Amino acid sequence: MASITANGTPKNIGILAVEIYFPKRYVEQTELEKFDGVSSGKYTIGLGQTRMGVCDDREDINSIALTVVQNLVEKYKISYKDIGRLEVGTETIIDKSKAVKTVLMQLFTESGNTDVMGIDTTNACYGGTAALFNAVHWVESSWWDGRYALVVAGDIAVYASGPARPTGGAGCIALLIGPNAPIVLESGLCGTHMEHAWDFYKPDLSSEFPVVDGHVSNSFYLKSLDTCYNRYIEKLVTKDKSAKPNLGSFDYVLFHVPYCKLVQKAFARLHFNDFVRNPDDQKFQSVSHFKGINIEESLVSKDLEKAFVNLSKGEYTKNVLPALFIATQNGNMYTASLYGSLASLLGEVPSEQLVGKRIGLFSYGSGLAATFFSMKIVDSISTIAKNLDIKNRFDSRVKISPEQFNEIMRLRDESHSKKDFSPVGDKSPVSGSFFEGTYYLTRIDDKWRRSYQRTPHKQ
Repeated sequence: MASITANGTPKNIGILAVEIYFPKRYVEQTELEKFDGVSSGKYTIGLGQTRMGVCDDREDINSIALTVVQNLVEKYKISYKDIGRLEVGTETIIDKSKAVKTVLMQLFTESGNTDVMGIDTTNACYGGTAALFNAVHWVESSWWDGRYALVVAGDIAVYASGPARPTGGAGCIALLIGPNAPIVLESGLCGTHMEHAWDFYKPDLSSEFPVVDGHVSNSFYLKSLDTCYNRYIEKLVTKDKSAKPNLGSFDYVLFHVPYCKLVQKAFARLHFNDFVRNPDDQKFQSVSHFKGINIEESLVSKDLEKAFVNLSKGEYTKNVLPALFIATQNGNMYTASLYGSLASLLGEVPSEQLVGKRIGLFSYGSGLAATFFSMKIVDSISTIAKNLDIKNRFDSRVKISPEQFNEIMRLRDESHSKKDFSPVGDKSPVSGSFFEGTYYLTRIDDKWRRSYQRTPHKQ
């Protein structure tokens, strides 16, 4: 039975369980630099990326979502009967009408449970956050029937050949939501910003590649961060009765990660926002010459960016870097990216060191939608960390060559939107294509109906 607050809302609503799926195969960014004929360090230093997860034509958004949900249910030994809401956030669209959520309902068949609310949510990389908020709001509401909500956020991030391709990746996260959770969303503490922008979008339904302007997208990302963070701080003043809240209010800060280098710049940008509010703080003595700079000018000043990156370097290493393990090793997962950062943090920092900590999170989806919000870890997350088993799972991956990666991208491009089609990618877990217990695409019939199987797995 859930504990109830004075106003009748269940207490400590948040994340009870976390599962992640990422591809078993990856390509080394150093080898990709040589293959692409770019300067050494362009991807590894310039983007801050080490490896990139790769999916061939046997994986799609349905298969990776099926995998992560089934694995979470098995690992945490819960019943499909106990799930009353299922929300999916994704921008990997393979059908303009049929939701990924409806495909996942196959997993509920044996339980007989069809009484499951929720549906898909789409806006670039923000869909997972919208799905999470929907799930939490349901548990808070009079509509809640006492069962769990399940949030699924996942994407396969692929780009046309060119400078954006190394910022790809793939992955899927499942979050079990309910009361009495060890990871609690702080109710009412969020700052949101939404507007119309053309920084990244997917208008060509014949291709899974986006139209993207990287420079414009980075600019909107940082502008949105400014707005959302300051709106959050305004609410924190009221809630915590603090006269001058700042980054010191958080023990860790997590970001949506298009690529890791942008996260370092974003964290430095938060320090700049603190500086604008309190320029005479002693910690800003080395950057005091930027006092009074115009905000628009600050967004394009490389000198300012470098100065605040240097100023924040120590805190970045302590408060941000532990959350970037998965992004560094696997690349961008779009809607799952921010929650991959959460999974990284839970896997990298010992449970006893996390209890009582506040986490700030920034979610950004191009087009655009953005929110800065927070969570608190109020109880042990040791079971979650053990089930995630991040390091061992990443250590068991299989490296492929840039030539193999190029062939996989060709396969995906050629098979997109096909019907009466059988994938040709390797499906054998023995040869290293898939982890045990992974769903994969076996057939698309002449009416575009998709069929899946699961690789053998140990319970």
